[in-house]
Amino acid sequence: MKKKGNISGDSRVFWGMSKDFISHRLPEIRKSSANTVKAYRDSLNKYIDYLESEKKLRRADISFEDFSKENITDFLDWMLNTKKYAEKTCNLRITAINALLEYVANENSDAFMAIYLEARTVKALRVHPGTIEYFEGYQMKALLAAPDINTKTGRRNQMMLILYYDTAARISELLELTMGQLHLDTEVPYITILGKGRKYRNIPLMEKTIQHLRRYIKEFHVSCNAETPLFYARTHGNIHALSNDTVETMIKKYSSACVKKGTSMPEKPHCHMIRNPNFNKIHTFYRNSI
Repeated sequence: MKKKGNISGDSRVFWGMSKDFISHRLPEIRKSSANTVKAYRDSLNKYIDYLESEKKLRRADISFEDFSKENITDFLDWMLNTKKYAEKTCNLRITAINALLEYVANENSDAFMAIYLEARTVKALRVHPGTIEYFEGYQMKALLAAPDINTKTGRRNQMMLILYYDTAARISELLELTMGQLHLDTEVPYITILGKGRKYRNIPLMEKTIQHLRRYIKEFHVSCNAETPLFYARTHGNIHALSNDTVETMIKKYSSACVKKGTSMPEKPHCHMIRNPNFNKIHTFYRNSI
């Protein structure tokens, strides 16, 4: 039971300091990249979702006292054994929790230092290096054909897979693309990506990708501005960008559909399997398959 008058048990303190950590401390003081800020925000939200769904806590009542060693250990176990997340994903989310707790402990050591030090005793998972898996050509062909293009969501998802495959961009870079980053009317059409280290790079597009994009834009971006996300969803009428988890779930769903139709697929499909470093082979295959 949370003690009254104890700021570590005050939900308003938690939400206020968490917002300051994500919105001010990381981007403005630590100069963290937009991708790092997003990764930390997503990680902390995932822990909050876990407390709400698995620990049955009211979201509005969550405080720093809920960042106990027991809860964080259970969260790690849930990610690894129930959700089957990769070790690196689990470790990133624990790192984000520790970073937040370190920040609040430095701000008020008397109230939060014990919580931070206890949380730090939860050890990161050992990451075992293994063979890097990729979707083979026939698997990628099946995956690209899996979305139901009779539905609007299916057409959006297929376009996302096509562009992901063509550009070999990181999934976070793809989801952060806005209409202003598309340059389809130049002599060599391309997209501009904001990558690691906040560095821009231009990626030329193949002709068939451009054709798909023009059809997609005609349907999904009748009226928009340069800041509108290229790929989006609507919630209560408001447009918002998609999350990494949404794409991971999508790839698993379509991979399972391919298996049911008789195409063998990797046991644990995920986004990075699409980013095959053999870029020339990918483009050769793609030209002959879409």
